[in-house]
Amino acid sequence: MNCIFCDIISKKREGHFIYEDEHHVAFLDKYPIDKGHVLIVPKNHFERITDMSHEQVGQLFSNVPKIAHAIMKTTGAVAFSVAQNNGREAKQIIPHVHVHIIPRYPDVGAIWTKRTIPSSEELDVLSVKIKSSF
Repeated sequence: MNCIFCDIISKKREGHFIYEDEHHVAFLDKYPIDKGHVLIVPKNHFERITDMSHEQVGQLFSNVPKIAHAIMKTTGAVAFSVAQNNGREAKQIIPHVHVHIIPRYPDVGAIWTKRTIPSSEELDVLSVKIKSSF
């Protein structure tokens, strides 16, 4: 199977990692909705959250508070959104389970459709800053 996230996890593709444990990684979204937009991804490939056990889903989501806290501390965001899509019709672009943490800023608003394309260097700098916030 050819999976972009599996390639990022195995370091075959570039990823700007901010967190890793035995079962998960978190890295900056390459096309963020807002600065600091992170994806939490299980290391094992699952297409949909319904393919995972209850325990695996719980472990995945248990990472959200600590990662969101580090992102907010680093970026100055005042809030965050959490999203998780299942299936093409639900706007799941990459068919590998992932949870979005999208920081929100007071002067920007919560726009879901805008995306930016930061440089690899910008993502490197931000990932290092967030990692140091844990």
